[in-house]
Amino acid sequence: MGKTDKLADEIRVGLEAALPGMRKTILKKLPLAVAAMIQARTPNTMELSTLLPLATERADMREQWLRRLLSNRLIRSADVLEPFARGALEQAAAGGQTILLSMDQTDLGDRFAVLMISVRRGDRSLPLVWRIEEGEANIGFAGQQVLLEQVGAWLPEGAAVMLLADRFYPSAGLFEWVIAAGWQYRLRLKGNLLVDVGCAGIGTTGELAAGVRERYEANARLFEAGIPTAIGVLHEPGHPEPWMIAMDCPPHRAAVRDYGARWAIEPMFSDFRSRGFRLEDTKLEAPKRLDCLILIMALAMYWCVQAGQEDARCNPTPTEKKPVSRPTPTTGVSEKPIAVLSPGSNVAFASS
Repeated sequence: MGKTDKLADEIRVGLEAALPGMRKTILKKLPLAVAAMIQARTPNTMELSTLLPLATERADMREQWLRRLLSNRLIRSADVLEPFARGALEQAAAGGQTILLSMDQTDLGDRFAVLMISVRRGDRSLPLVWRIEEGEANIGFAGQQVLLEQVGAWLPEGAAVMLLADRFYPSAGLFEWVIAAGWQYRLRLKGNLLVDVGCAGIGTTGELAAGVRERYEANARLFEAGIPTAIGVLHEPGHPEPWMIAMDCPPHRAAVRDYGARWAIEPMFSDFRSRGFRLEDTKLEAPKRLDCLILIMALAMYWCVQAGQEDARCNPTPTEKKPVSRPTPTTGVSEKPIAVLSPGSNVAFASS
């Protein structure tokens, strides 16, 4: 049995346990593609197909097999990833930790925009849901809401949640949704948004931040709709621009810095792109095929995380064997611990 065959068998066992209702043909084929992705780390269907453990040696038939899999309408990414996403969210909430969710977008040239929500796990994020739209544009609140509601349905009951999002996404609709959901939030603001802070009258967020190192407004109102929120402005030395962060709590420096947890999504996107699976190199033109390709990459990512954790548990380094005493990171306002990844924790392939 080859290396890819053995890996595919291990992945199949995990998929069968997590997805007992999935068609057997899918449970047979999908692990082959995930194992090949881990080995090849490429979105190129021709290159990827060369590692598939198939009986045929013909390159054209191998690629055709893979393309048929990517086009399979019975494979719905949210259904396949749900048990793994739920497991990651449960781990993130363990011990009363605040679940940190990041919403961000990556573009594949001018062909596709991919909006993704991920959960913070240690120094990285794991993908939960995504939405693909053709063309080059920011995906608006209607698309964001679909993903937010999907993640909301998977959250452990009673879990505390904080949403982090870059300045391209905040809108009146997003604020209203997050507030209604009872989530905490740290949302970065653009400089051209209407803001009313009372005594100073109505201006823009850029004017609010102009020339200041720090500023905190507890009773601001954003947009024409006058959405109530707190705002913190922090311009630290060495940073070209200030952070203007809307938040759901009394504003102060630590709460503004909570937004920095969002950067865990950048290594994840690097895993998808240039330093990992090289998603930007894909030649796929059909959104359905791209969606399934991202699913295969996401499953590969979950599998690699689990494998790394199990290896750390079974084969700890001398440093890992020593007990380490260090404070658990907390969010700036609630003082609830945020999710951190520790060796041996079980994230992937653990449905409950």
